[in-house]
Amino acid sequence: MKTEGVGAAPESIGTHQKALRVNLDKAVYGTFAEIGAGQEVARWFFRVGGASGTIAKTISAYDMQVSDAIYGKCERYVGRQRLMTMLDHEYGLLLERLREQRGANTRFFAFAETVAAQGFIHRDECHGWIGVRFQAEPGAEPSEVLLHVRMLDKENLPQQEALGIIGVNLLYGAIYHTRDPETFIQSLLDSLTPERIEVDMIKFSGAAYVGVDNRLMSLQLVQRGLTRAAMFTADGEVVNAAEMLYKKPILVERGSFRPVTKVTIDMLQTAQAQFVQEPGVEGEETLVLMEMTLKNLADGGEIDHRDFLDRVDILSTLGRTVLVSNYAEFHRLASYLFRYTKKKIGIVMGVPTLREIFDEKYYTDLEGGILESFGRMFKNDLKLYIYPMQETKNGAIITAGNLRVAPHLSHLYAYLYENRHIEALKDIDERCLPILSRNALTKIKNSDPTWEEMVPPEVAAIIKERRLLGYQPAE
Repeated sequence: MKTEGVGAAPESIGTHQKALRVNLDKAVYGTFAEIGAGQEVARWFFRVGGASGTIAKTISAYDMQVSDAIYGKCERYVGRQRLMTMLDHEYGLLLERLREQRGANTRFFAFAETVAAQGFIHRDECHGWIGVRFQAEPGAEPSEVLLHVRMLDKENLPQQEALGIIGVNLLYGAIYHTRDPETFIQSLLDSLTPERIEVDMIKFSGAAYVGVDNRLMSLQLVQRGLTRAAMFTADGEVVNAAEMLYKKPILVERGSFRPVTKVTIDMLQTAQAQFVQEPGVEGEETLVLMEMTLKNLADGGEIDHRDFLDRVDILSTLGRTVLVSNYAEFHRLASYLFRYTKKKIGIVMGVPTLREIFDEKYYTDLEGGILESFGRMFKNDLKLYIYPMQETKNGAIITAGNLRVAPHLSHLYAYLYENRHIEALKDIDERCLPILSRNALTKIKNSDPTWEEMVPPEVAAIIKERRLLGYQPAE
């Protein structure tokens, strides 16, 4: 196996070899606390032999009263708060009992998980929180990695097996891929597939991860296929989608945001004004998401991480929550959102995107073609809010009301429009219509000062202050 950080990524090794290597490492010692699906992670270290060199203690407090007596009461037993309490308790206890005796030569760790697996009674979505707090060097301040996972196997036993494997991968990565978070992320599904387990949130923190940007790590999860979507707030905090989306009305604007222009803001503001008046939305707390797909981010097939963070910084300035997804098709995005809420969903888009949605070439992979796609997209309470466009050649304004689609699809379009599944945005600022983001970007890169007229003042300020998107001040 290659040494970490030298040349190519380390060669993948099996779960047995990973657990055995940890057991034979005399400097690594810690505790396992697992609730919800057996002690599947600790079992690997017992199974391969030499566990006395690694395990100080294992615990599995299944009974709620017993768990509360150890970790204190909480609102949700399968949640980030409970996981953090477990890590706090077990890591603190480990240092209290063993630091004086062996702290000079030992890298202590506490591994914890709390999961809701498939059971005789529990048949809902199966998910869990997994984390490890560890020392990168003996005596060092602790570092931490937290995961949220979705277990996709249909039966309890395969779910337990998958949890055991990803737990070993997590601990092994914390110990041996500490300085290479991207390799760490890629290794999480060693001996697994995304069809069995999905990692939809990851957070690195602590002494070993100073300088690691968790927004970029969220992008890595999507880019490397560990999940189809990841989310973070305006302050850069990575979040679990279920916690953010659960039972809320949701308004989504998809775009490249390169840069955010006055059109971007006008689209969102006019859509919000109409969305909050919808039945079932009025008076509710609405979640607004700015979504970027991998396709939006790719330039010539590659994703420039610096460019990605530039765009995210601009959206953060506007206080927006960001969703990064690999859902190129809108019906797949809709299915993802329907997973967490039955409230109203609105998707904001321009006329050019609406035209694409009615292009049948995008649905050749579906047996039912465009009808199947629309059936999936509109099966719950979803509406498309359409921003008009101005033709460059003749200045004509195309709206949802006068858009022409292929003749054989005109009746389908009329049905959706007349039943208000597709709705034109009202009271737009027509001064914004000539603005195109690609033109603004070209002007930024060419130091043409007129780009500032195309973006909101706060966006212009951050682009100039941080020299984002290739901006260079005129000499």
